[in-house]
Amino acid sequence: MAFLGKYDHDFSRRVFLANSAKGMFRAGVFCSAWSAFARTGSVATAYPDELLSIEMYTRGRLKSGDVITKENVHLVKDLLDPVRFLQISEMGRKLVLAPTTNDLSKLNPASYLEATLKNQGQAMFDHKGNVVTRSGQPWIGGNPFPEPQSAVEVFAAHTLSWGRHDSCLYVSKEYDLDQAGNIQYQYSSGWAEMSSVGRVVMSPRPYLPGHEDKLRYQSVFFVEPSDSKGIAYLSVWPYDQTQFPELYGYLPAFKRVRRFPTNQRFEPLNPGSELYLSDAWAAGDPFLTWGDYQIVHRGPCLAAVSNGWNSEHPNWEHKTHGGPKGALFWDTSVELIPEAIVVEATPIGFPRAPVSKKRVWFDARTLLPLAMVSFDRKGQMFRFFDGAFSLYDDGKRRVTDGNSPYWSWTTVHAYNVQTNRMTRIEQVRTIPGGHTMLVNDQSIYEKYLTVGALQRLGG
Repeated sequence: MAFLGKYDHDFSRRVFLANSAKGMFRAGVFCSAWSAFARTGSVATAYPDELLSIEMYTRGRLKSGDVITKENVHLVKDLLDPVRFLQISEMGRKLVLAPTTNDLSKLNPASYLEATLKNQGQAMFDHKGNVVTRSGQPWIGGNPFPEPQSAVEVFAAHTLSWGRHDSCLYVSKEYDLDQAGNIQYQYSSGWAEMSSVGRVVMSPRPYLPGHEDKLRYQSVFFVEPSDSKGIAYLSVWPYDQTQFPELYGYLPAFKRVRRFPTNQRFEPLNPGSELYLSDAWAAGDPFLTWGDYQIVHRGPCLAAVSNGWNSEHPNWEHKTHGGPKGALFWDTSVELIPEAIVVEATPIGFPRAPVSKKRVWFDARTLLPLAMVSFDRKGQMFRFFDGAFSLYDDGKRRVTDGNSPYWSWTTVHAYNVQTNRMTRIEQVRTIPGGHTMLVNDQSIYEKYLTVGALQRLGG
């Protein structure tokens, strides 16, 4: 057969199983994927061709440009999490296949990768389990564990820098759909993040003086609809990952900032939403408030790590399909990821959590979270989260982070498996009130990440 190769996916599966049994956590089959990228700019030499081409993986039955539907999803069932398989086979979801991206500089911000290369080998855990440098200081930037040796290193690396920029303002539109596919709620909001340690672009670096005991400042505010306009929340994360963030909120009805309990992280911020604080970036809680980390699977998967930016729309808005009203899912382009690391964890810091565990698929090459399934207290699938990402550069149009093309998330699905309710979120260019996407911008802190900023946003 034309597409039979020397190393088929059964060979790769045996390698992943054997390496896991030996306690080898290095990404790559033939060699370290990270070392291959550092040496050549590509991870291609770390994997056999059958893990770099969907056409070779499926022996010619699928190729780039094809669409995965309920008629052919059985061909890639082993590459999908159970929820996306269900959505495609029973709910009309479709995925467009794209070529595999081997250049990691198209899958992460360039500055983040450069800092990872520069600081490799300097990270360790202190006596409490926090990530520190060899001299015991807070982390200095980039991925502390690009070649993780344990499940907790995977989660720690991602939690330290969600968006992988020093600061960002994501402006977005949210659509909350009921079981019948009707849009019940629609919001326009902003989500701001700023790292106070591990800074690699913004001055001063690597730490914001006087804030070295903080990991990040993060806020969310709403500008639409009218009954939600002015609602804003600020979360201040301690660097110590055994501690919960401080949470402040401004509610226009009370015209003042209040402090809220921060361990109630399994509730939506606004009516109708299926996105919880705990879900953010699949790591919305300090990583040491979860435990029992373990790697439960390694192998290839399909994920939306590139081609997600709709540059042709002036506000970057995306098209939809599927479901009873044709608007349940974002149009999404996926590609064959040669290796994913699937990690399970349990919420040890939440006595009343409605979740018994979560299972997260990470791209082994970048440790980017691709999808997450959470389970209820009975062990049944409860909720699902998957994101799409992209370099904001299509060869004709480009958005920059100051020096290089902007890389970020583009769309998110947050789906309740048990109620069939869906929340769709998309990153757009601008929302009402003059709020526009910003990256590595010094003004983000004063505008969006202080208690005073909450009051101004709500005014």
